Amino acid sequence: MKRKEFLKHSALLATVPVIIDSMALKPLKSLGVFEQLGAATTDTDHVLVIINMVGGNDGLNTLVPLDQYGNLQAARPNVLIPQNKLLKVTGFDTLGWHPAFDGMKQLFADGRAMVVQGVGYPNQNYSHFRSSDIWMSGSDADQTWTSGLGGRYLNSEYPNFPVGYPNTDMPDPLGIQIGSVMSLLLQGPAGSLGMAITNPNDVFNLVTGINDPEPASYPGMQLKYIRTQARQTADYTSVINAAANKVSNMATYPANNLLAEQLKIVSRLIAGGLKTRLYMVSIGGFDTHSIQTDGTNKESGVHANLLKQVGDAVKAFQDDCKQLSTEDRVLGITTSEFGRRIKSNDSSGTDHGAAAPMFIFGKNLKGNTVIGNNPVIPASVGVEDNLPHQYDFRSIYSTIFQDWFCLSPSDTNAILQNSYQKLDIIKTPCSTSGNRALHAKLGENILRLYPNPFVEKLKVDFETSGGYTLLQLIDFSGRIIATLCNDNRAAGQYTLSFDAEQLVSGNYYLRLQNNDMQQVKGVVKVR
Repeated sequence: MKRKEFLKHSALLATVPVIIDSMALKPLKSLGVFEQLGAATTDTDHVLVIINMVGGNDGLNTLVPLDQYGNLQAARPNVLIPQNKLLKVTGFDTLGWHPAFDGMKQLFADGRAMVVQGVGYPNQNYSHFRSSDIWMSGSDADQTWTSGLGGRYLNSEYPNFPVGYPNTDMPDPLGIQIGSVMSLLLQGPAGSLGMAITNPNDVFNLVTGINDPEPASYPGMQLKYIRTQARQTADYTSVINAAANKVSNMATYPANNLLAEQLKIVSRLIAGGLKTRLYMVSIGGFDTHSIQTDGTNKESGVHANLLKQVGDAVKAFQDDCKQLSTEDRVLGITTSEFGRRIKSNDSSGTDHGAAAPMFIFGKNLKGNTVIGNNPVIPASVGVEDNLPHQYDFRSIYSTIFQDWFCLSPSDTNAILQNSYQKLDIIKTPCSTSGNRALHAKLGENILRLYPNPFVEKLKVDFETSGGYTLLQLIDFSGRIIATLCNDNRAAGQYTLSFDAEQLVSGNYYLRLQNNDMQQVKGVVKVR
């Protein structure tokens, strides 16, 4: 690497190298913008841990809808797990866990985990890079944002950062990502904290503490000096190492599990007293286009190994937080850029899909709960067919920002750049404004479609409790075909007629969202 390239990025390098248990940590410096969101930091010691399952997790094999098993068997015969191998979901007879996901099963049964069905976003992009950007930034599919959800949240809490930091009130990093590449999720809205270095070996060596030997020459002496300077000028090295070194009485973590090693570090830092709000860890390999399962033994293979790592790591992390008396402070979520298609491919794998279940864990959840309905699998499924999203992923963040991090609805909407529904996730929400008895109407039929199947016109009856109401027609690829309603309405019952003569024949969904409620219904267009 050229010396001028190091010097060009020297201000950014100061945030990079902290090594604990051979893992690289990247302290996030949130850049000062969005000052209008408030000058006072919210009084909370709550922590959010984000586990990114990179590649697109197959939700239909992770949490199998048993009431749809026959149609799933027809759609994905070469990957679907035998029904008698699935693990019972405590309290939910129509769902089965992947047998390798036993760690999450145990947490769910203990009331320390919950499921949100069908999480995604409208007009799924299906590209790893673009969809990841959407999940990390919170943008719509037709927008490109350079700041992330976490970065904008931290800017709302620390609007003057980095001026005057660290200080006695906030001596610690605002957010920490374990790994060598800074995620968009943790980027501040005023600019990126990423680095562009031509030689990837130098990036790896810098953040892992493993260095190629410096040549015995003048350039080699310069390189050694710059490496030393980068480590010495890391703003938060001492506080991170001090926090990690305070903790020794930890629970047992599974061996040979990279995610578990990352979560172990996070647990140490939380128990060591860091005031850091956001932590991000990741595990790759979920892009299972081929050989997702092991031939005749479909409950084993690549996907099974990944789910076992995630389940075992999260279970160990939660047990550790309990042992270290930090579990009251910690909430965790899993994310993945998309799910997989309903129909498997000829390579014993699954291709890029749309919505998938999201797993949330922590002591203060309304655990042992499934929010949303089982996905409906048609009897006949094409290679392009997908699951519709029931919940926008930004609704999860909207809930966390308000009920876990105690932000006001207006501040939350400013971060998300829109208004999203709030879900019934946290046992005792810290924000009381606007809290309602969520999902009181889950068992009621508030969206009715007829005739179904239909030829030209579709009549839609729906009920709203008042306020913002959204009604969308979505095809099986996840694209929004039409928006029938997108406004504030008085409480009551409404009827709309949709002229669908120009639609091609096939399966569609109607999705109704009203404040905290939503329902999704399938409808078939025929000629």
